[in-house]
Amino acid sequence: MHGYELYRELGRKSGLGLVWTVKQAQLYGMLARLEAGGLVESELVASGQGPARKVFSPTAGGRAAFAEWARSPASRRDFRLDFLAKLVFARKAGVRAASTLVAAQRRECESWLEDMRTRGASCAEGSLDALVYRYRIGQLEATASWLEGCKAFFEAASRKRSPK
Repeated sequence: MHGYELYRELGRKSGLGLVWTVKQAQLYGMLARLEAGGLVESELVASGQGPARKVFSPTAGGRAAFAEWARSPASRRDFRLDFLAKLVFARKAGVRAASTLVAAQRRECESWLEDMRTRGASCAEGSLDALVYRYRIGQLEATASWLEGCKAFFEAASRKRSPK
């Protein structure tokens, strides 16, 4: 795709556009960095109307880096944006890829939750620290519950696709 096609795709209020919001200048900056890093390459392609457009394609290294990123669970710090984007891509790859990603993320989330519960248990009852940990634990419990819902969603989708 050329840059403006990518921008339009990200501007849609569904799929990846629902997850990531990017300004046009930011997108072109990202594409330049990806190209400089050898993850994408570009080619000027003549357009039937107007000037030639720079069309971007992933390199072999870019495809490999994307595949690794897309199948690995998101970090706690980047969960809110990264996991949802990974889920969009995984779903395009199929129900099995999405289910596998959700399972890996659920395991990661359980680890975060265990860590927060351990830390929270060491706080003095009634302290501000205990209150903060209760908040963080609540957030992680909500995330774990949501991931459980994702699991059920993809299990149902898998059953619909399976021959009877």
